[in-house]
Amino acid sequence: MGRLTTHVLDTALGRPGNGLRIEIFRLEGDSRTRLGEVTTNDDGRCDAPILEGAEFVAGEYELLFHAGEYLDSQQVAGDKPRFLDRIPLRFGVANAEEHYHVPLLLSPYSYSTYRGS
Repeated sequence: MGRLTTHVLDTALGRPGNGLRIEIFRLEGDSRTRLGEVTTNDDGRCDAPILEGAEFVAGEYELLFHAGEYLDSQQVAGDKPRFLDRIPLRFGVANAEEHYHVPLLLSPYSYSTYRGS
């Protein structure tokens, strides 16, 4: 059974990004449908897959990471407005039977992602 997961690592502080709010959207053409919201736990992961089973189908998705809220909660100094506030990661799912892991490596001025395992 396929599923979608994530993991947030705060590379500036050298620890998991706990308490970071993430919204999930399904994209279809110009349409963007909000499917839900999760918050990372103490390990920077979600307690359950973001999507799985019948909810997880082939198509295009967006994870919207609320990085500015997280950085503020961690009392990370930075100019206002923050350079990075909300980070949208758009990606395609070709085979919904597979595990798609989409991590975020975050600092106040940069981020990176990849398809993990």
